[in-house]
Amino acid sequence: MRKLLVGLFAAGVVALSTTVPTFAANISDVSSTYWASKEINNVVDSNVMTLTDGKFNPEGAVRRVDFVSALLKLLTNDNLNVNIKNSFTDVKTSDYFYSDVLRSQQLGLVYGYPDDTFKPKKLLSRAETQSIISHITRDMKADASLLNNYTDANEVPAWAKTSYAKTLDYGIYVNYPNPNELRPNDVLSRAEAAVILYRLREKAGLIKSEYVGSELEKQLGTQHLQAVKNAPTDEVLITSTRSIIKEGNAMYVAFGDKFKSELANEGDLLTFVTNEDIATEEGTVLFPAGTKFEGSVLRIQDPKWFNKNARVYAQISKAVLPNGQVVSMEAKPFYKNYELKEGPWMTAGKLALYTVTGGAIGTGAGVGFAFIPDPTKIGTGIAIGTPVGAGVGLATGLITKGLNYHAKAGEEIKVIMLKDVSIAK
Repeated sequence: MRKLLVGLFAAGVVALSTTVPTFAANISDVSSTYWASKEINNVVDSNVMTLTDGKFNPEGAVRRVDFVSALLKLLTNDNLNVNIKNSFTDVKTSDYFYSDVLRSQQLGLVYGYPDDTFKPKKLLSRAETQSIISHITRDMKADASLLNNYTDANEVPAWAKTSYAKTLDYGIYVNYPNPNELRPNDVLSRAEAAVILYRLREKAGLIKSEYVGSELEKQLGTQHLQAVKNAPTDEVLITSTRSIIKEGNAMYVAFGDKFKSELANEGDLLTFVTNEDIATEEGTVLFPAGTKFEGSVLRIQDPKWFNKNARVYAQISKAVLPNGQVVSMEAKPFYKNYELKEGPWMTAGKLALYTVTGGAIGTGAGVGFAFIPDPTKIGTGIAIGTPVGAGVGLATGLITKGLNYHAKAGEEIKVIMLKDVSIAK
């Protein structure tokens, strides 16, 4: 039963993590370009971590009790009934964190110290945080040599080496700003805590069953979205409250308006639509006909000499369903390097035009040069001028700049989900 519950919990928290908006409102001290903006907004939107007067204080230090409270919320155990006695000499019933500390003790989440203290306000180090994450995730034989990939591996305390290796293997850690450093003895910042909590929720299936709460979604089964045959996956997880389109699914959407790359700029808004239901093979409608997909132009690479066509890089950030429901998503064109460009047939058409035009010019020139000295040699002029002109035209077409990218309103493109997309029922 416990294995079933943790499986459902994993589905539920992953789904939850994908339904919250990309950016929470009114975090005055976290800009959209801040290195941990996505993770901070995610944990704030899901109430795992909170604001004070509209501020997150990303560089602030994290105390043991702060991390305990956030973990309890993430694990849906923040309302767990306490049925043990307080054994800590430094935790009083009047303390606002009293119940959370006892919940942690009851679950065996974060232990106290041998001297019967919990040290709730003690600042948490990165190494201690990794030890907690290791403790609550499934056991595995960690390879301590993973630490050797980091320049400060010798600074990891002996008691934390195995824990660190395990969490590195699981991908639940933080190593900002230098990816080659762990800085295990630094005090954990609130931004770093947000990243670790976000990654823990993304890997919720690794959490041991004894630490998860009972308020869980019911997983109903897996369906399949086979809109694009060569998509990396076609799985769609169906739960009692939502449909989760797994990362790697692909589908077709159509331009809402005509698009010309030479008239567009980085940051311009893009709108795509679907005129038909996008549904699983089993019949679950994911995006009804009339859904609008909103995104933006990330970058435009203009045409270059020697017939290199323009490239357009774009991203879809949300879908607006006909009923007004907004679904956060991250999708990009499903083509090489995620780029939109004119296909080989358009390039071939351009070269053909240059060739025909050149041939016509060559024919005219041949006729002229032949006619002036000897009108009877027009045929010879045509025979010489036409292939020469065509060859010059083709050569010119090959060295000129390539084509801009154009799309008509209603023209379809393939897009691929870069992250799980959750659609509430």
